[in-house]
Amino acid sequence: MKTQPFHLSLALAGGVTLASMIALNSTMAFFSSPLLASWVAHGVGAVISLAVLMIASVLFGEKISLLPKSETPIWAYLGGIPGAFTVILAAITVNSPLGLSGSIALIMAGQVLFGFVCDTLGLFGLTKRTMNINDGMALMLMVAGCLMTLFGRG
Repeated sequence: MKTQPFHLSLALAGGVTLASMIALNSTMAFFSSPLLASWVAHGVGAVISLAVLMIASVLFGEKISLLPKSETPIWAYLGGIPGAFTVILAAITVNSPLGLSGSIALIMAGQVLFGFVCDTLGLFGLTKRTMNINDGMALMLMVAGCLMTLFGRG
């Protein structure tokens, strides 16, 4: 399947929103605690997600389901757990000497590394995908960029 520009744009927008979320949550954590920042982020996120889901279901009718399918695996409901830890850990690291760019560089490195593991092993029901030389080169470049971000500040 060929990657479409629309999907590339959505992924890029996801990165921008993730960086924004981390910056906002770390400010909340600075003035309160990482745990409260996680609670607030997920509470506000739940309300906004429910509103978007309801609006989308009205606009698109039957295309958007308000209930999961009965064959949804039970472990698929656990996505909030790593989400909560992401908010907590990012809030701690952004308020450290790593700052926002260093935290995001390491978060991105962790995401890409674990993404390759998930793709290679077919974890979480993903289609297995064998890593190739381009994946390896991209991984090395990403690690190099991460190291430059962390240690390249003169």
